[in-house]
Amino acid sequence: MNLADMIVRNAAFTPDKPALSFYGQTWCYADFAARIIALAGAMQSQLGVRRGDRVAILALNHPDYLTLLYACARLGAMLVPLNWRLALPEQLFILGDAGAKVLFVAQEFDAVCAALPGVAMVGVDHTPANGVSLANLLAAGGNGVEAHIGWDSRLLIVYTAGTTGRPKGAVLTQQALLSNAVMSQHMHAMTSDDHVLTVLPLFHVGGLNIQTTPALQLGATVTLHARFAPGDTLRAIRQELPTLTVLVPSTIQALIEHPDWPSTDITSLRAMTTGSALVPQGLVDAVAARDVPVLQVYGATETAPIAVYTRLGSDLSRPLSTGLPGLLCEATVVDDAGRDVPPDTPGEVIVRGPNVLCEYWGNSEATAEALRDAWFHTGDIAVRDAHGYFYVRDRKKNMIVSGGENIYPAEIERVLLDHPAVAEAAVIGVPDQRWQEVPVAFVVPRGAIADDGLHDFLSSQLARFKVPREITFVTELPRNALGKVQHFRLREAWRDRG
Repeated sequence: MNLADMIVRNAAFTPDKPALSFYGQTWCYADFAARIIALAGAMQSQLGVRRGDRVAILALNHPDYLTLLYACARLGAMLVPLNWRLALPEQLFILGDAGAKVLFVAQEFDAVCAALPGVAMVGVDHTPANGVSLANLLAAGGNGVEAHIGWDSRLLIVYTAGTTGRPKGAVLTQQALLSNAVMSQHMHAMTSDDHVLTVLPLFHVGGLNIQTTPALQLGATVTLHARFAPGDTLRAIRQELPTLTVLVPSTIQALIEHPDWPSTDITSLRAMTTGSALVPQGLVDAVAARDVPVLQVYGATETAPIAVYTRLGSDLSRPLSTGLPGLLCEATVVDDAGRDVPPDTPGEVIVRGPNVLCEYWGNSEATAEALRDAWFHTGDIAVRDAHGYFYVRDRKKNMIVSGGENIYPAEIERVLLDHPAVAEAAVIGVPDQRWQEVPVAFVVPRGAIADDGLHDFLSSQLARFKVPREITFVTELPRNALGKVQHFRLREAWRDRG
């Protein structure tokens, strides 16, 4: 069996039950299963997709995003979700690194098609100039699907920002998604009667796997939005009465600040789940004051992502705790030598279990560094109390989390140093009321350079959320005896500015 079979089995049990709802359009399980089978057959017959091939998608949330995921599961192919917020050069790097055979693309992102000769193009909602529409692909049809695709089949390659300035593709098997789903169901006390509202992007494992795929594999209903908008989210809660949803802290903040927040009854929600960044207690209290419990989840792209969580119906009285290790994985806190640390002692979080990545795509060095004796080393610092509850304190790696997006300064620094007028550059994260953190840059110029010109250069190479909020020109960067930039001193200098 594989994950696609779970949708087919649900269709047999409850063929007329709504599986997906999308702006007034509803797909029942029978329709969803039939479309998965049809797409898998067409991809194999018309596009030659086989076990192990990489199939990318660049689109906003849409039901066919999930159709494609399960069609890949049925074929043994690997789905490569692309972050539509990335700049074109970033997307092209990922597509080249993954060796994508096919790209499913929405019309608004059609510019990537012209830059990718040799890759088959399928328009999700249009006909690309050098490709075929999804509708025509399905109409062409196809029969026969590669047999014996099991749980060990690799299904997802999700790219994460890299500490060396290049993203890495975390490879997740179908077993990883199945194990993640079991933990989600345990965490949320999820049943087939639940109704999940998904507004976070499906290119993130958070939007895809914290509730969406677990709900579908269980036979529940998912309402999908193309992207997050606070007014639309509140309207959906008020009118469609979902029972579960996942939001990152910045989107919770946006709901609370929306004028409809005080008048919207949110108590159809059995729980609101959050994570991705350090969660301010004020946000938890604001939602809890509306009689909706807030669950916290900790994990990473590499853990599919669920690893540590608080559980609905269990003890939620520990402020700032992200909970206990999940039902099917181990998590612990270790020192630099890999030894467990005593309670209330900071250390690095490591995770082991069937939900953990099997490798970084084509990057054996990064795989060996991250996976040691099957333990994934997260690079995050946490403490555990005497009862085993985790409290995430900091990030060991120099990562910025801005509105739920992971940003590595090294990537921005690499682009800055490509500018001929930049001699040296360093990037740090600074607090921001709306986004939790935003990047700012310190630049040693090689000659005359204008702030706006450098900003325009960065905007052409990086996603908007990665472009530094402010650029400060300095004569030198603080370095240690080994020549490494001392980012902590830059943070201190920023704080001292007031």
